[in-house]
Amino acid sequence: MQYTKKIVLLGSGELGKEFVIALKRLGQYVVAVDSYNNAPAQQVADDREVINMLDGAALDAIIAKHKPDIIVPEIEAIRTERFYDYEKQGMQVVPSARAANFTMNRKAIRDLAAKELGLRTARYEYANTLEELQNAVTTIGIPCVVKPLMSSSGKGQSYIKTADDIEKAWNYAQSGKRGDYTEVIVEAFVKFNSEITLLTVTQKDGPTLFCPPIGHRQERGDYQESWQPAVIAPAHLQEAQQIAAKVTAALTGAGIWGVEFFLADDGVYFSELSPRPHDTGMVTLAGTQNLSEFELHARTILGLPIPAITLERTGASAVILATKEGSNPQYEGIPALLANLQSDVRIFGKPTTRVHRRMGVVLAYDKPGSDVQIVKQRAIELAKMVKVMV
Repeated sequence: MQYTKKIVLLGSGELGKEFVIALKRLGQYVVAVDSYNNAPAQQVADDREVINMLDGAALDAIIAKHKPDIIVPEIEAIRTERFYDYEKQGMQVVPSARAANFTMNRKAIRDLAAKELGLRTARYEYANTLEELQNAVTTIGIPCVVKPLMSSSGKGQSYIKTADDIEKAWNYAQSGKRGDYTEVIVEAFVKFNSEITLLTVTQKDGPTLFCPPIGHRQERGDYQESWQPAVIAPAHLQEAQQIAAKVTAALTGAGIWGVEFFLADDGVYFSELSPRPHDTGMVTLAGTQNLSEFELHARTILGLPIPAITLERTGASAVILATKEGSNPQYEGIPALLANLQSDVRIFGKPTTRVHRRMGVVLAYDKPGSDVQIVKQRAIELAKMVKVMV
């Protein structure tokens, strides 16, 4: 068996960077692809390419040039329909061509979950024009949530609280979409008590595994803090695990999945799913588990053993955000932050900034069984110490 694989990573953001580091520690060769040069994962990869991944011909040319053993998509804006042909050529697509095509589009994954698998989700409608959006909001009712069918990190997502918000929501969704998909999904607002991410690992040979649940808070549709373990009733956790196992089995393939849930009084609601390491899972960089989500993803796609996933610490993450647009950012406050015990930081290395762009993450941790709320608050306070200067 050939141990060292050539892996093409499609999308080279901060999650991709940590994933490449995990792969390099296992002796793999990685080509990092993105739409701009010097993206975070490119800084630690063996080779790099800069293309528009929505250009199918350009994507085909990169795959033909490098002839990878494994193709790993990290973002949504890719001509994922090409993946079926790559699989026919004998390349491994992570988790699978089917999974990548379904999960890169909210319509496909929501219809699979609600209509085919019968999972509990928020009521929803689709809209392809402003007029259709107005009709969908009438059907669903106010308040509701509007999201582009293809976007990431909450981009283009907004809440409609009054009828005056509908046109603004449409325009914001179009500005935040990825690719050429104009259609949006309109979801009824679920009165939930909390949100969790259940990192789920599907293996080539072995059982489906679950990480301890991760709690998170969102703002502008993007995560701000995450913590592990999240407090969840055992019955709700079992229900979430059953749902995650069901939907990942239907999508097929090996890899780590970020499965998001709403926890409400009447049970668990399936929300979304990402077929790759999840941004809220950056808390695992604090050593909360025996293997981080990136190490789990690397082992899984390579078919390496994962004896178990164990909780080792209580931990939390809090994001470092830019406050204005610029380039060549510098960071103030890191020495003072690192003077604190049980703390750490990851600077992503993005060459440019914009308002609210995620530039790094602060990590805080304590011994297992510690009060997760205290650890989370410490992460938030530590993150305030770091300033992004441009």
